[in-house]
This record gives sequence, structure tokens and C-alpha cells, in this order.
Amino acid sequence: MVKFLSIGVLLVAFSAPLLAVEDYEDHDSMLMDHGDGHLMDMGGGMVMGQNADTLPGGCDSISETKEITVHAGHKYAEKFPGRMYAFDTQEFNFKPCTKLTVHFINEDHIRHQWMMHGLPKYLYPKGMFHLEVSGPAKISGTLILPPGDKTYLVHCDIAQHMEKGMKAQLKVGKGDGDLPSIPGVTAPTFADDYKATLPELAVKAQAQAKVDEAAAIKAAVAAKQAAADKQAGIVAKPANAPQDDSLFSGTMVIGLALGLIIAPFLAKKYQGMTVSEGVAFSFEKLSQLIGTVVKLLIRIVGFFFSKKNKALPSE
Repeated sequence: MVKFLSIGVLLVAFSAPLLAVEDYEDHDSMLMDHGDGHLMDMGGGMVMGQNADTLPGGCDSISETKEITVHAGHKYAEKFPGRMYAFDTQEFNFKPCTKLTVHFINEDHIRHQWMMHGLPKYLYPKGMFHLEVSGPAKISGTLILPPGDKTYLVHCDIAQHMEKGMKAQLKVGKGDGDLPSIPGVTAPTFADDYKATLPELAVKAQAQAKVDEAAAIKAAVAAKQAAADKQAGIVAKPANAPQDDSLFSGTMVIGLALGLIIAPFLAKKYQGMTVSEGVAFSFEKLSQLIGTVVKLLIRIVGFFFSKKNKALPSE
């Protein structure tokens, strides 16, 4: 008799968690209306952007009425390597202008969301429809899908839950393409590598650490040298500063241009002269030019100083 009782107790104990999975707290009857389609309760349930009556622009009538039940939890990610959380469905498809009611069931003992982005903001505040509940629990909300062919992101916005797999896509009509990294639907943007062994990863990490350390030392030496140069009054030339030793610098181009202009006139002056006569003639003209410039400068200086020395008229 004791054996049968023990077996019975064990069966009840092991079956309790299985029965508990279906025992969800229903938040639909506890939600309070805060206006603008925002429903909320004190138990962690929330609906944002609910719209069961107003047609989006471009919808003459509701094309069809649909209801779906979406489960969320850790167990639905087991079939996706490297993922921690997931919905039980990763892709949805409905006609434009469909009136859609979503029953969202959270099977984990943490908070999850079913959030849809990209909706018209004139009808849905912040452009989203949002279901949220702390589980295990259930919550429901209704929206009317816009017209047109478009693919919408559906995900959980709790920190890192989307990155860990809890995301899907909802296509209205034919959609406008597939979103990246939808588990089981599209390829991940950054694929996880499960081929590398721990020793290989350790060697790779050590090599990267050495590279980072060398770069840090180089940066520290450069900063120290820059500080020393600044203290000594040395101005470092920027790495992207223009080089002065360019073959075709601005000064060289100007000199060439002036040479080409003056060359015909000089050719006439030097015609028939020997090299020594040409050099002597050049120095003579250069000294005359310098003398003229000096005289001009003396006159300018004398002009300004003569004005300053003039006596002011007495009163």
C-alpha cells in the first residue's frame, strides 16, 4: 500500500509542472483603459495601440477578421542553435485591411512582448501595436492592418530578447521582402560559429589580446611624445597636411608662368651678348630694381612720419 501511495505522490509531483503550463493567468479581464488604445493592469499586463474600430486610410472596409494565438518561451528556441527565446511562429501573413486579434501567451517566468513596428502613426501612437505580459500569463489585443504590401517586424523588446531569437515577420499582402535574421526564415546577419573548439578560441583570443596590447602601447608612446613636443613648443605637423616638397607647388607654377611671359622680352635684351656680359647686365638691372624699391619704401615711410610730426593748431 505504501508503494502505491509513493508512486501516486511521485506521479502527481511530476505531472504538476505539465499541468501548470496550461494554467495561464488571463489579464484580459483585469486591464484598465488609459485612452488612445492603451490598456494596462497592475499585474504586468499591457496593450498599446489597440484599434478595433477605426479603418486605416485606404481601407474601405475590413477585408477579413482573423484571430491567432502566439506562444512565447525558451522552449521554442531549442530548435534554433544559439538562440535563447523565440515565438512558436516566426512568420505571419494576412490580407490588407484585416481585423486581427492576437492572443499572446507567455510560457516563461519572465516578461515577454509581441511588438509590431512600422504602423501609421496617425492611427497607432508611436507607430506600434504592443502586447506585454509577465508570465506565465495570457493577454489579447486587436488591430486593423493597413492596406498595401508590406513586411512588418514583430519582436520582444525586452533587453536582448530579440537578439536571442524572439523575433518574427508579419507580411501584409505580398509583403515587401524578408527581414534579416528571422529564426528559421532568413539567414542571420552574423552567423554563430560552432565549429571552433575552446583551445582554438583561446589561441585566437590571446593573439587578439597581443594585437590590442601592442596598439595600446603604440598609442601611449605617441601620446607621451606629443605631450613632450607640446611642452617643448614643437608644433607637430598633421598627418594629412599638404607636403611642401611637391614637384608642382604653387610657387613653382607661378614662377614658370612669369618666366614664360618675360622670356620673349629678355631674349631681345640679351641678344648678341656673351655669357659674362649677360650676367653683368642682369646684376646691373637687379641692383637698379633694388634701389628703386628702397627709394619707394623710404618715401612711403617719410610720408607717414611727416604727417605725425605736424603741429596741431593752437586753440
